[in-house]
Amino acid sequence: MLFWAEMRALLLLCAVIVPAFAAEPDWNKVNEETLRHYRALIQIDTSGAPNFEAPAVEYLKKVLEADGIPVQVFAKDPKRPNLVARIKGNGTKKPVLIMAHTDVVGVQPEKWSHPPFSADIADGFVYGRGTVDDKDNVTAALMTMLLLKRLNVPLDRDVIFLAEAGEEGLPSIGAQFMVDEHWDAIEAEYCIAEGGSAYSKGGKISRVLIGTTEKLPYSIKLVAHGTSGHGSRPLPDNSIAHLANAVSRVAAWQPPMRLNDTTRTYFERLATILTPAEAARYNGILDPAKAGPIQQYFREKEPMHWSMLRTSISPTIIKGGFRTNVIPSEAEATLDVRVAPGEDIPAFVAEMKKVINEPGVELVVPERSHRILAPPSSITSEMFRTLEAAQKKIYPGAVTIPTMATGASDKVFFQAKGVNSYGIGPLVDEEDAQLGFAAHSDQERVREKEIYRFTQYNWEVIRSIAGKN
Repeated sequence: MLFWAEMRALLLLCAVIVPAFAAEPDWNKVNEETLRHYRALIQIDTSGAPNFEAPAVEYLKKVLEADGIPVQVFAKDPKRPNLVARIKGNGTKKPVLIMAHTDVVGVQPEKWSHPPFSADIADGFVYGRGTVDDKDNVTAALMTMLLLKRLNVPLDRDVIFLAEAGEEGLPSIGAQFMVDEHWDAIEAEYCIAEGGSAYSKGGKISRVLIGTTEKLPYSIKLVAHGTSGHGSRPLPDNSIAHLANAVSRVAAWQPPMRLNDTTRTYFERLATILTPAEAARYNGILDPAKAGPIQQYFREKEPMHWSMLRTSISPTIIKGGFRTNVIPSEAEATLDVRVAPGEDIPAFVAEMKKVINEPGVELVVPERSHRILAPPSSITSEMFRTLEAAQKKIYPGAVTIPTMATGASDKVFFQAKGVNSYGIGPLVDEEDAQLGFAAHSDQERVREKEIYRFTQYNWEVIRSIAGKN
């Protein structure tokens, strides 16, 4: 009798516990809501004045609070607030943070075939500024929080959602401000944010990239000086001509290759999933006899890989002159320099001066970047293993590969505090970047179905890392 009484008690206990663990979202309904929030957030212009990020934060606050999720708003500038939402766990483990930024870069509307803040849907794609930078992560984080709350998922960790401002160039009002002044509201063991992506080619998924480290952005100016005069009388020290020579030389320069643990692992794993010819290319980057042609191929065909191997330089802005018939005394170019981990910046600048070797041209180097140097995140942590496991479930047939982002993100402020932080992103077509559909481009887009899958990926990662064991 005692045995059967114990069995009945165990069955009753399972009846109570199992639904909490087995609760699974109705993804058809979730997808409908995901698209609604995603489009609404894209349609909010958060590229700058007059409203900046405030309307997006108001939108998120309203949605979260409607489901009973407490929200805090922190702002250094009232028009550029940061939102923090938290779902409590039992405290057995330290919190996990989901971070996404609500601001987007500006646009030139006349260059868009779909209005940049329309969130138009055409041929299976959603178009608009922020579709992959970073309203995708904002939406996936929002839906993950809503699902955790609605399904009453038992948690060993608090789950925190930080919707930050100012990521596109002004972290002092966003992530840096939160880390420096409100760390108690966002302190966590792990963080997931932007800075990764999944890739398909010809409709076949190949890899899921997880950002573990990144380059340090530096904005260096070239300033050319010369004699001003009448445009009808050419002068040998024309500032624009000297600037053009300097820009041409620095743009053609190939700085030395600089591998680190992340990029070495990246190319090694990448070689295991591609064709023999591609594998030979990635395995041959350290072979002096093969390196030259491989580097040239990367520069022409795979600029991301070329950039991942070194500190990179891109001329992005040129200023000079104000009238057709006036030779200006000064002209200026801005270089977007992305410093690879471990680079000696003063030595690099000294070498750059030698490469430029142009009279009348000076380099203006800032004392520091607007971001900071930080150690890479571990590729053996519980979170990295969780990301790999989620990839196998949500993106079967792919392989998880750690990567160094050639761009910059605000994860570095958390990595500097000892938080293992990882960059993720939705699946995109590998061809899209070459076609001009990437982040910061004039035609940003993502497949509608991939926003749904990315939301499922976020859900799987957070439920696995934070759910009660």
